[in-house]
Amino acid sequence: MNNSFLAIINPAAGGGRCRKLVGPAMERLRAGGLAVESVETRSQGEATRRAREAYRQGWRNFIAVGGDGTSYEVVNGLFPEALGGEHPTLAFLPLGTGNSFLRDFSDRGVEFAIEALLARRSRPCDVLRLTHRDGALHYINLLSVGFSADVATLRARRFSRWGELGYQAAIFICLARFRRRPFPLCVDGEENIDRRPCLFLTFSNSKFTGGTMMIAPKAEVDDGLIEFVRWGPIGRIGLVRNLPTLYDGTHIQHPLAERRSAKRVDFFLDEAVDCMIDGEVLTLQCQSLEALPSALNVVV
Repeated sequence: MNNSFLAIINPAAGGGRCRKLVGPAMERLRAGGLAVESVETRSQGEATRRAREAYRQGWRNFIAVGGDGTSYEVVNGLFPEALGGEHPTLAFLPLGTGNSFLRDFSDRGVEFAIEALLARRSRPCDVLRLTHRDGALHYINLLSVGFSADVATLRARRFSRWGELGYQAAIFICLARFRRRPFPLCVDGEENIDRRPCLFLTFSNSKFTGGTMMIAPKAEVDDGLIEFVRWGPIGRIGLVRNLPTLYDGTHIQHPLAERRSAKRVDFFLDEAVDCMIDGEVLTLQCQSLEALPSALNVVV
């Protein structure tokens, strides 16, 4: 068994920002006595392959170096590989666009992450497993469908090089389209299928998304539950007026909002829909969602 950390680095994260900053960060870790080896990725999906191969070779400690997408790929390399085996440990060096998961524990980003690694701090963390028509995937932050996923998808497909301006453009276009639609599902085996139209649904393991939006203020990463937030058919003006509440978590107090904790969610979708999963955008026909309690250790 290898007790060193394997850093899986996406040098292109953050528009190349990671490539410039990773050297000094790794030197600080090694100077602090951390045994760490590193590999770089060059294409989408490579972090998943690297993590899976390393786990099979006996590695149990990993560092995702990049942004949310890098962490997502590493998690999907570790799972379902690690199920039934020794729990892996995952640390973070958020040198990309952001790391929403870490925001639950600190807003100091890289400094906090390095301190946690050098102090060898870790805690159990649930992993959420989404089964869809074509397979399964795993995540530790958030799955969203509806308006928030529409914005993320549009930005990724049309405005990915525009930075913050691209995000604002995607919001403006989605406000103009403003689709409120049902995503049929049932929670924890309830008989009735919820077919009510809504603006968005989120299924969270941690509180934050997009770096600073507290979309699931009641979420706990180690309670063995999915934090389900639903915002009903609010109108354009109502959404614009209430956008600030998405950043402090008070949106769940809105009359059209609901939240609950669940062990399992089953979907009854007629077709694939755009989803945002830990910062990645995918088009999936979701079937079921469940929590894998304390399947991962995270360094925080």
